[in-house]
Amino acid sequence: MPIESGSCASARQAKQKRKSHSLSIRRTNSSEQERAGLQRDMLEGQDSKLPSSVRNTLLELFGQIEREFENLYIENLELRREIDTLNERLAAEGQTIDGAELSKGQLKTKASHSTSQLSQKLKTTYKASTSKIVSSFKTTTSRAICQLVKEYVGHRDGIWDVSVAKTQPVVLGTASADHTAMLWSIETGKCLVKYVGHVGSVNSIKFHPTEQVALTASGDQTAHIWRYIVQLPAPQPTADCNQMSGEDEVEFSDKDEPDGDGDGSSDCPTVRAPLTSLKSHQGVVIAADWLVGGKQAVTASWDRTANLYDVETSELVHSLTGHDQELTHCCTHPTQRLVVTSSRDTTFRLWDFRDPSIHSVNVFQGHTDTVTSAVFTVGDNVVSGSDDRTVKVWDLKNMRSPIATIRTDSAVNRINVCVGQRIIALPHDNRQVRLFDMSGVRLARLPRSNRQGHRRMVCCSAWSEDHPICNLFTCGFDRQAIGWNINIPALLQEK
Repeated sequence: MPIESGSCASARQAKQKRKSHSLSIRRTNSSEQERAGLQRDMLEGQDSKLPSSVRNTLLELFGQIEREFENLYIENLELRREIDTLNERLAAEGQTIDGAELSKGQLKTKASHSTSQLSQKLKTTYKASTSKIVSSFKTTTSRAICQLVKEYVGHRDGIWDVSVAKTQPVVLGTASADHTAMLWSIETGKCLVKYVGHVGSVNSIKFHPTEQVALTASGDQTAHIWRYIVQLPAPQPTADCNQMSGEDEVEFSDKDEPDGDGDGSSDCPTVRAPLTSLKSHQGVVIAADWLVGGKQAVTASWDRTANLYDVETSELVHSLTGHDQELTHCCTHPTQRLVVTSSRDTTFRLWDFRDPSIHSVNVFQGHTDTVTSAVFTVGDNVVSGSDDRTVKVWDLKNMRSPIATIRTDSAVNRINVCVGQRIIALPHDNRQVRLFDMSGVRLARLPRSNRQGHRRMVCCSAWSEDHPICNLFTCGFDRQAIGWNINIPALLQEK
């Protein structure tokens, strides 16, 4: 008697599986009406205060849901059979898929081009799935690399923006929806100065490049320039914030939020009036920044314009028009007279003031939703973040397409780039803060558990590359700013 080959046996088993499965499908479809009638009889026999019409509607909806799940289940089985069939074909031609990786043995020269393509697709799919598994382990590893150092608590509402002073003494600045801006001692977490000159939400804060002067933008349609004088207190030993208990990703309630009066912000010195008030906008001023040198400032507003001011005279130098919807952010280049503005119209624009006689503008189109921020890096790159859950790196010399795209699972808010190490900090709506390099490779995620991290949406991030204790700061709707120590050499080595 002839012996049946292994491939024929496998084919016969697959055929029997398909036959039995088709019978089960027909049996399922034929019994749907009987099952629905039985469920309806059971429901009618139960006591319920719902009207019969409502109960019948619910029963029909549940039946539709059940049928959808059955269809998905059937599709899943079909895909599984296709994979089994491909395995058989590949095994017959000298290849195998054992759930780990394709065999690296010699492939037969007679393997068809289509089979090779299917093999490559399976291999790519496997690598993509394993990369997700590997990335899940980075969360645990990043806890040792990204450590929470200090929390800055004292605002009575969400914090929109965070910034670090460029001159000595180095202090942290926060801008809040509670109509105030605060300056903090980075080491002790104590409030040093509170600015109360605005009558609307303070949406942005930036420090002058050479003087103890701050620039704040507000919902009261103005931007204020105000001077501060601070004396840093003696540093105190900080508690170890890295001792965590409980599991990651714990949900929080409103009662877990910090109180507005925490950490003694009520007794810090108060500045009540600005040196200069910049008034030309007809809507909320959402952001402001200093041009290189600090003699001019730029503001971005919901009135769809950005304004360039002379700081000494408070006069409007240029009104930058062209955006079709409200502006969301503005940023200046650290060494050149360049300004970038982002907008809800899904674009961001580059304004060039290097030539006093020519003020050119370039439009970047690459996002499909609101561009929440766009920032410069050293050299000729701009990084943009959007509500479309992407971050894109652009070359100013070639604006047609980004040189790198980072895809995330949540809307991206005001991003910041560590200039020296070229690391991008991404604050998200889903309370996460992720770190990527300029080529789009994910480096780490800041820890977030029941004892550390943000409890609400993270609005902004800011790097301070020279500070010995904290080199990254974040802020959010949970009314606090957080200082982190990122071990950058270890982070890059893990990469």
